[in-house]
Amino acid sequence: MLRIYNSLTKKIESFHPSSPLRVTMYACGPTVYDYATIGNFRTYILSDVLLRTLRFCKLQVTYVMNITDVGHLTGDNFGDADSGEDKMEKSAKRLGKNAWEIAQFYTDAFIKDYELLRLEKPLIFAKATENIPEQIVLIKKLEEEGFTYQITDGIYFDTIKFPEYGELSTLDEVRDGARVEINKEKRSSRDFALWKFSNSKEKSLSGHEAVHKKRQMEWDSPWGKGFPGWHIECSAMSLKYLSLGIFDEGKFHAENSQTIDIHLGGIDLQSIHHQNEIAQAEGATGKKFVKYWVHGAFILVDGKKMSKSLGNNYIMEDVTKNGFDPLALRYLYLQTHYRQEMNFTWGSLEASHNALVHLRDEVANLSEDKNHGDKVYEQRFIDALQNDLDMPRALAIVWELIKSRRSDGEKLASIMKFDEVLGLDITRNRHIKEIYISVPDNINELIVKRTILRKEGKYQDADKIREELRKEGYIIEDKNGVTIPRKLK
Repeated sequence: MLRIYNSLTKKIESFHPSSPLRVTMYACGPTVYDYATIGNFRTYILSDVLLRTLRFCKLQVTYVMNITDVGHLTGDNFGDADSGEDKMEKSAKRLGKNAWEIAQFYTDAFIKDYELLRLEKPLIFAKATENIPEQIVLIKKLEEEGFTYQITDGIYFDTIKFPEYGELSTLDEVRDGARVEINKEKRSSRDFALWKFSNSKEKSLSGHEAVHKKRQMEWDSPWGKGFPGWHIECSAMSLKYLSLGIFDEGKFHAENSQTIDIHLGGIDLQSIHHQNEIAQAEGATGKKFVKYWVHGAFILVDGKKMSKSLGNNYIMEDVTKNGFDPLALRYLYLQTHYRQEMNFTWGSLEASHNALVHLRDEVANLSEDKNHGDKVYEQRFIDALQNDLDMPRALAIVWELIKSRRSDGEKLASIMKFDEVLGLDITRNRHIKEIYISVPDNINELIVKRTILRKEGKYQDADKIREELRKEGYIIEDKNGVTIPRKLK
């Protein structure tokens, strides 16, 4: 049975879905004003591994991920998600495009990177801009239930009216004011915007009064022309796609709401964004919103926080242009438990790249003499998955099986099963078209050097030469003590 750490209860729990027939899962996706960073993709890889694990355990999963393309304000960078400029519109001004073009461009870029990492696509990438009516209906329901009030710049959620506020994060973590001046019109500093007015006067981040000009992204609503707050989109879209019939005929049907089994996101979303999602959804439905909250830890880069100012907020293009297989990043992240902060370096990525190449080469040399795997190793692999997604242990079991005395066929059959969760394309080299050839002298010298290094036990240096040979267009196979060079077509 799968056991997973639940951020809501602060402990590892046995996973029991609400329905034995279907698991519902929602993941917070990107804000598409810029490229997703490799830090963002650590969270999306976590979501993918959990999805694959559930399916590996024979569970049916309905999976939804949002695309934030409106309403995420720059004030969120300073601790106040309700202030500042919309990130989409700011990016549009910077690049000389309109906000809709920015949203589409970076959404396409995200999906391209998503596919490079072999992430399983959700039922839908739910866009905030395509679900504005549902967000308005949800706000109206909250208004009917007495959870809202209006001030100069918008409609706000009154957190005092929701006694359970803070259960996911604790009120101490939802800090007053954070790094920006508190909006003095708010009843509590923890209150948050549900709907922002386009033409309101409010304080800018610099503290000066600013009048909003006409926005590129704005909609009519019962409260005036404006745009949704950042938090409301996830409550509305998760309920819409995972509780069928809840928004039928333009009305909110609380009786149709169903508790979502799993909600995922980065640890940075836990204290405020996800707490606000709970308040909105449970305020409107009167029912538990999510059973299991799963959060992934941050990454550091060379021991420092990832940021534009430091120039270390790397994206997938940085990975590929430096000659690394995108799946080497996936391999790297699988080596650290998802709840443990990790440090990214280009050296660690290179080591993961070499390990992945080595693993594929080992699998490429396996013959298919049986069509069933080894039950003992397969059970150990499942046990690692079910132990709060212990992927470092799962990877170690793969290597133990490779080095074991099990038959080639057993190894191959089991590893192919394991890769249903790992998503590393481990059998890639078995499908490469190649021919035996005579090699040039410089290639032969590299092969001889690699052989010497292997005999001396310097496998890491030998793997570097293997990768150098691959860049030259050659793959080498070690079989029965003989090294056989082949040229890639």
